[in-house]
Amino acid sequence: MTSTVAASAGSVHRGVRGAVACGVVVGVVQGALPLALAWLDPATVYALALTLIAAVYVGFAVADGRLNVLVVEVGVAVGFVALAAAVTMGFPWLIVAGLAAHGAKDLWQHHTQFVAGTRWWPPFCAAVDGVAAGVVAVSIMSGALFS
Repeated sequence: MTSTVAASAGSVHRGVRGAVACGVVVGVVQGALPLALAWLDPATVYALALTLIAAVYVGFAVADGRLNVLVVEVGVAVGFVALAAAVTMGFPWLIVAGLAAHGAKDLWQHHTQFVAGTRWWPPFCAAVDGVAAGVVAVSIMSGALFS
């Protein structure tokens, strides 16, 4: 491995670590978001967040420009909207499932680079999803946000 390639690889890993660290912070904020929006039902807040994070990938797919990528990402977004609707009907564990599923999609996305130009985004978003899923799970089990 040449020193240029090694330096480039080190820079990429540092960039991913930074994205993950930022994702952890945003995940904590996302998990606590219902506290800031106390006038809304926590399930509604989390359902809106699920649809928002799915919609971001539709934007990336449009920027990518390939029809197959757009079709897949729109299909995934529709699935998350359906899941969000079920969350608002009183199934809070679906929030955890949705965040975990989105995190798994992020990891797949990072591994395959399915959508072009998103090198740092999937690790960031996977960290957000994982931390937020953990916060929501603890909130459900403790009865802090859901009774």
